Order: sequence, then C-alpha cells, then structure tokens
Amino acid sequence: MSEKKKSGGALLGAAFLMATSAIGPGFLTQTANFTSQLQASFGFVILISIILSAVAQVNIWRVLCVTGLRGQDVANKVLPGLGYVVAFMVVLGGLVFNIGNVGGGALGLNTLLGIPTSAGYVIAGAAAILVFLFKNAGAVMDTMTKVLGAIMIVVIFVVIIVVQPPLGSALKNTFVPEAPMDDIVPATITLLGGTVGGYITFAGAHRLIDAGITGKKNLKQITKSSVMGIGIAAIVRVFLFLAVLGVVVKGVILDSANPAADAFLQGAGQIGYRFAGLVLLCAAVTSIVGAAYTSVSFLKTFHPAIAKNENWVVIGFIVVSTLVMLFLGNPATLLVLAGAVNGLILPISLGICLIASKKKSIMGEEYHHPTWMLILGIVVVLVSAYLGIKTFATNLGSLF
Repeated sequence: MSEKKKSGGALLGAAFLMATSAIGPGFLTQTANFTSQLQASFGFVILISIILSAVAQVNIWRVLCVTGLRGQDVANKVLPGLGYVVAFMVVLGGLVFNIGNVGGGALGLNTLLGIPTSAGYVIAGAAAILVFLFKNAGAVMDTMTKVLGAIMIVVIFVVIIVVQPPLGSALKNTFVPEAPMDDIVPATITLLGGTVGGYITFAGAHRLIDAGITGKKNLKQITKSSVMGIGIAAIVRVFLFLAVLGVVVKGVILDSANPAADAFLQGAGQIGYRFAGLVLLCAAVTSIVGAAYTSVSFLKTFHPAIAKNENWVVIGFIVVSTLVMLFLGNPATLLVLAGAVNGLILPISLGICLIASKKKSIMGEEYHHPTWMLILGIVVVLVSAYLGIKTFATNLGSLF
C-alpha cells in the first residue's frame, strides 16, 4: 500500500474515530429525549453545538498535531505536572463511560437479536477486544469505525424515509426555534459535552499522531480530518433527530428506558426496532474502542512499558470495563462523578491548547495560530467553563 493511501486511510479513520467515539449509547438516548421534548426546535440546539464543537476541535487538533505531542504532553509543557491531572481526568471519565458503553452494546444485542444482557456485556466487550488482537490494530480500528459508522448512517436514513419527518418545520426551527431558551440552553450544554467532552476531542488527534501525520506541512490534512469528524457526527445527529421527529410530531410518547429504540419501533415497526438495535450495537462497540484507545494514549507516554504493550493495556482497559458492568451493573456514583469531571475537561484542555498555540517554545518559530480561531476558542472556553462548573456543582451535590 502506498504512503499516500495509508495517509488518506488514517485521515478518514481519525475522523470516524472521533465521530463514532462521540456517537455512543448516551448520544442516541440524548438525541431521542431532547427531540421528544423540543421537537423541531432541537435542530437549533444541534446547529449551536456543531459550531461550538468545531471551534474546540479544530483548535485542539491543530495544536496537538502540529507539535506531534499528545494532550498530556502539551499540558506538561504549558505547566509541569498539569499533564498528569488532565490524564487522570480523561482516563477516569473514559473508564466509567466505557462501562456504560458496554451496557449499551448489551442493550443493542438484546434489541437486535434478543440476547440476554449478561451475555451481551461479554459479546460487546469481546468484539472491541478483537480489534486490538491484531498487530496492525490502528488500521483495523480505522476500517471498523468507518464500516460501522457508515452502517449507522444508512440504517437511520432508511428509517427517515419510512417515518417522513416534517423537513420544512425542522429547517425553519433550526434557525428560528419556537421552543423557549430556558429549554434550549440545558440541551445545548448536554450536547456540547457529549460531542467533544472528555476523551472524545482527543481521539482523532491522537490517532493522527500515532499515524505520523504531524507538523505544519500536514496542517491542511489535519484541519480537513477534524472538520470531517465533526461533520460525520453531525450527520448522524441530524439523521437521528429527523427519524425521531417523524415519530414524536404524531403525539407518540417515547419509552424513557430506551427512547431511540422505541422511536424506531413506533415509526417503522419490528424492522425499525431491529434497526435500532443494530445502530445501538454499532455505536456502543465503536465507542468502547474509541474510549479505550484514547484513554490509554494518555498513559503510554508516562512509562515505556505502557507504550511497548499498548494493545494489551487497551485490552485490559476493556476487560475491566466489561467485568465491572457484568458483576456490578451501572455504578451510579461513579457515573455521576465521571459526569462531573467530564464537564470540566473541555474548558481545561482547550484552554491549555490555546495557551500553547501562542508559545514558540511549543509550536515552533514558523507556526502562527489564526487570531480568529484563538478568539472563538476563548469564547468556547468561557462558555464551557461556566457550564462545566455549573454541571460539576449539580452532579457533586447529588452525591451528598
């Protein structure tokens, strides 16, 4: 295979890794729930979250990939020791949310094939582990995320055709929402965290670094890959929104236990229900892979043994997630704690990258970070910091 083809595969693979990391079981549930609540006005929430996500993503990917340094290494250069704090936060969030991803995979298998959830936990974890048993796990991961991501897009599009959502109303409300802002703001907070929160924003950038696509000479490709990642996640979000909207506008009340699957069931019958199971399974497996790979990438520069045995460490990460889900079920306290921490990762990591972008000692003498990108990045840091602190206080308060 030519170097150019390998590079192209890695660029698309990084985009899909970021997108499918964001498209987890929680993503599907959030989208279905908010569409049920806000109906066509949810389109406006999606639009705002895409803009904010794109600003964060492009800033972080540029800094990491131009320097060739992973998130924790950039943080340590900005302030010695800060990288360890960021790594701890990302790994904690990645591990706990991976437990939820394993649960989502079991729910998908149960919906698709009727497999009991206890067996589904093991099957979902094993499917993700298979990727890292290959010597060229990076290439296998790229292919898997592209294939499963494409399956999700096609399946949801088929359901859209069946349910026939009100496209005109959706388009109008995307720019002029009818829902009150008091309902729109909380949905935007949740969506932003679910799209670029925690480990998600680093997933694709770390994949490009591992593939050797770094430096100012590759800046155009790096930017293209990051925008593709946001675009793929946006397509799935918009498609799922339209599929659910076509059901809830008819007055259907969705089952809160599994709103996405119930929307597909109500809109397209048993075939739609099985489709929902397939989408949920694809979303879960790709998110397990993305969370495990990215979390371990935050650890491997701290000790040579981790880097040398990266695939086995990733497998261990998935095994632990699966066993916790199998024997303990959803650890509610940990999930709340990780959710609180997750909300703080975006403003911290983006803030670190913006500081690094202006340091010649980190970026090199020839790199100049665009001023407009810096300004928009600062706006996102301030907005996400306010929302993150508010979420942290709320979630922490629920523990006591």
